[in-house]
Amino acid sequence: MFTGSNYNLIKGALDASSMRQEMISSNISNVNTPGYKAKRVDFEETLKRAMDGSAMKSTHANHYGVSDVMSVSPKVKAQTGNRVNEDGNNVAIDTEMAELSANAIYYQALSTQISNHYSSIRSVLR
Repeated sequence: MFTGSNYNLIKGALDASSMRQEMISSNISNVNTPGYKAKRVDFEETLKRAMDGSAMKSTHANHYGVSDVMSVSPKVKAQTGNRVNEDGNNVAIDTEMAELSANAIYYQALSTQISNHYSSIRSVLR
């Protein structure tokens, strides 16, 4: 069964997946825009660092950082490492299509977990 924290983690992952879908769509739509830099959503790596204790801790309300696992939220970052075209654009359509497929599978797995959880609760209540 999900606890409140597990539910919130899956909700955060669903939010990250939704944001990732938007970024991938934006990257694809700007594939021919001169100077456009591809963007990525960072969530899973930050969550992993928070869970293993290697994330930077927030020591004040105005500081950036992770105070605990529940405070991890998706962030949009510029993608680095791609080949930059002559026009300054670094969007690789093959990469974007692969990311799109992987994100769809990821979102489906998360939504299936939530759905199964609520199905089990409904069966207990009957």
